[in-house]
Amino acid sequence: MSAKKHVTVRTLKPIGSNLKKMDEYVLGPKDYEEIPELTDEWFRSADLYEGDKLVRRGRPPSSSRKRAVSLRLDPDVLSHFRQSGSGWQSRINALLRKAAKLPEKKRKKA
Repeated sequence: MSAKKHVTVRTLKPIGSNLKKMDEYVLGPKDYEEIPELTDEWFRSADLYEGDKLVRRGRPPSSSRKRAVSLRLDPDVLSHFRQSGSGWQSRINALLRKAAKLPEKKRKKA
C-alpha cells in the first residue's frame, strides 16, 4: 500500500506560458475549420449581456405578476376548461374576476 503525497500550493510547479508566441501565431485554414459558423439562429438563441448583466429574452416582467396557487377543482370543471384549448387558465381567472365583481383587466396590444 503506497501513501499518496499531499499536494499543496507550495509543491505545485508554476505553469509557464509563452504569450508572445501565441500572439505571433497566424490562424490557418485548418484552424478555421474548428470554429463554428455563427448563423442567424445562433444569434437568436444567444444570451445578451449589457456589461456584466444578463439581459433576459422574452416578455419583460409585469408590474402586477400573477401568482401560482394550488386549487382543487372538480374533474369535469377542469376538463371543460382544458378542452376549450390554450388559455384555459386565463379564462378561469376572468370568470373568477367576474364572480368577485372585480373590474375587467384590459390586455395591452403588442
